[in-house]
Amino acid sequence: MQRRNLLARAAALSLLGTAAVPALAQDYPSKPITLIVSFSAGGNNDLRARQLGVPVGQWLKQTIVVDNKPGASGNIGHEFVSRAAPDGYTLGIGAMGPLAVNPTLFPKVNFNPKDFVPVVLIEKAPLVLVTRADKPYRSFKDVVAAAKAKPGTLTIGNAGTGGAHHLSAELMEDAAGLELLGVPYKGGGPASTALLSGEIDMMFEQTYAALPSIQAGKTRPLAVTSEKRLPSLPDVPTMAELGYPQVTVSNWLGLIAPKGTPKAVVARLNEAFNKSLADPALREKISGPGNLVGGGTPEEFGAFIEAEGKRWSALIKAKNIRME
Repeated sequence: MQRRNLLARAAALSLLGTAAVPALAQDYPSKPITLIVSFSAGGNNDLRARQLGVPVGQWLKQTIVVDNKPGASGNIGHEFVSRAAPDGYTLGIGAMGPLAVNPTLFPKVNFNPKDFVPVVLIEKAPLVLVTRADKPYRSFKDVVAAAKAKPGTLTIGNAGTGGAHHLSAELMEDAAGLELLGVPYKGGGPASTALLSGEIDMMFEQTYAALPSIQAGKTRPLAVTSEKRLPSLPDVPTMAELGYPQVTVSNWLGLIAPKGTPKAVVARLNEAFNKSLADPALREKISGPGNLVGGGTPEEFGAFIEAEGKRWSALIKAKNIRME
């Protein structure tokens, strides 16, 4: 009799546990959600978080509060998210650097990409190889010819060691058999200024940042790193078209939550963000400047993060890239 009572109680508790999952999804969220951005206000990650915060907040019927925690190439903000309570009320904008590059690039990082639950990919941001309009390189073929004629003399700027600008250049050098002189700057802005002043010969630049100078005729686009040609630059070939599919690169960002966040909460957040990303006005804000709209399942985003981590880890180790 006692054994039957224990079994009955266990069964009742089990049923209660399974009933709690949809109940949690139904009740969540019951208070404002904090969305951590690991970079300074005004950048693309911050802009996208704030743009998404409004429609997502409307779907969830709660306020989304954006909180910037910049520093250490995004590591500080990601560490904060990794240590937050896994209750769905502290989320993060997960970025390429901290999730796929920094764990190999930095001597020590106080979090692991596995410390997060992937929720949804938000966007991919391809890059464009640009040179100043008065430079003699009218095509990527010209760059290859000049670089092979005088190895180590053509300069290519970047926004700092380990960033998408830098890693794209490293991939390009390997793929095309080139030896260029890399010049690091403290951010995309200073690198772009150096390009416009003629201090460097070329650089990979985020498409949305490069477009104004391209449209003004100050710089010339030579190739893009997207899988397909971009609507914003329809006449510019992809690196894959030019014979270098290895140089298909996008800086990317997505939504992450602390490890242990309930699946029901993750599913609700995924639904809200996918619905918001489907809004035509928001899609135009993302794709208009040359970025690609994300979306999809948590599993797809998780697989993407893992693949990116393996890719960049292999390159960093092979090229012995280190933070200076």
